[in-house]
Amino acid sequence: MKNYLLLVTIMLTAALSAAGCSKKHDADKAENVPVAVVKGVTLEVVKSVAAPELLEVVGNVRARSSAVVSTRIPGSISVLRVREGDRVRKGQLLVQLDAQENQANAAVATAAIDEARRGLDEAQAQKKLADTTFGRYQNLFKEQAVTRQEFDVRQTEKEVAAQGVARANSKLKQAQAGAKAATTMSGYTRIIAPISGVVASKQADLGATVFPGQPLMTIDDDRSYQLELALPENVAPKVKTGSALQVTLDSIGSSFPARITEIVPTADPGSRTVVAKIALNQKGLKPGMFGRGAVNLGTTLTSITVPKTAIIEHGALSSVWTVGTDNIAHLRIVKVGRQTGERVEILAGLSEGDRIAVSGAGNVTEGARVE
Repeated sequence: MKNYLLLVTIMLTAALSAAGCSKKHDADKAENVPVAVVKGVTLEVVKSVAAPELLEVVGNVRARSSAVVSTRIPGSISVLRVREGDRVRKGQLLVQLDAQENQANAAVATAAIDEARRGLDEAQAQKKLADTTFGRYQNLFKEQAVTRQEFDVRQTEKEVAAQGVARANSKLKQAQAGAKAATTMSGYTRIIAPISGVVASKQADLGATVFPGQPLMTIDDDRSYQLELALPENVAPKVKTGSALQVTLDSIGSSFPARITEIVPTADPGSRTVVAKIALNQKGLKPGMFGRGAVNLGTTLTSITVPKTAIIEHGALSSVWTVGTDNIAHLRIVKVGRQTGERVEILAGLSEGDRIAVSGAGNVTEGARVE
């Protein structure tokens, strides 16, 4: 039994000795692997800085001038000359309506003018005859060739003829006004562009029956655009016309400083927001584009920001290369905040004094030595 125990002890000792030698051999082998060296990397020491407190709000790009084209009379669309995206000029014919009733009314009104003119001519002829007759009887009355009653009858006929002319003249004016109104109503069958711009949307098609006030299309003036941001009503008092902000339009890859040009004085009761407008002059803008604005609230906060070039995106994760005092690079996941210009706020993952790679980070690998 003693011999057996002695043999087991010797075997365990040998096994442990062999395992120790193996681990030492692996460690020595790992130490002999050369470390990758990366050059041309620019480093920056992370610092906390006082920055203005910014509120990021979102909104949409809209045309500063927009017109909704609608009809004033009922009818059916017989001619439709534009589609969405077409450019139109002010005064251009957009839609022709088939409204036979209005056209018939215009014809009746024109005929009424002719009838009123004939009535005026007749009244003027009767007045001329009455004036002539009265002149003769006036001379005869002076010569006492006619009685007073005969003279009064002719004088009354003269006055009645004058009133007849006045009535006929009033009827002519009335007929002309009615014809003008009927012609105007008939002219509403031709719907023209109120402004120059682009047809942003169309709500009616060829052959459709439309009614007064029904929108047919919307035309946007594409010469000037503005970004409309929705400000929470609780911070709206801190923002004034002329307040500075940083605008970002992701669709065209543009970020630039701007100022608020107008604030709508009323709040939306549904969203509890106030609309702030910013004039835009960038190229490639289209109505409906998404935009963001970082509004300065007038107070300061201490935060950490890094250059945008230091951020490495991996799907939903953001990270940076940190370089320790031993100049060895390690990948560190960070939580990013808002972007202001070319710098990005870091909410978590970095501390003051850390060194990060801000350029040439594409050549860095985990564990590489940065020189």
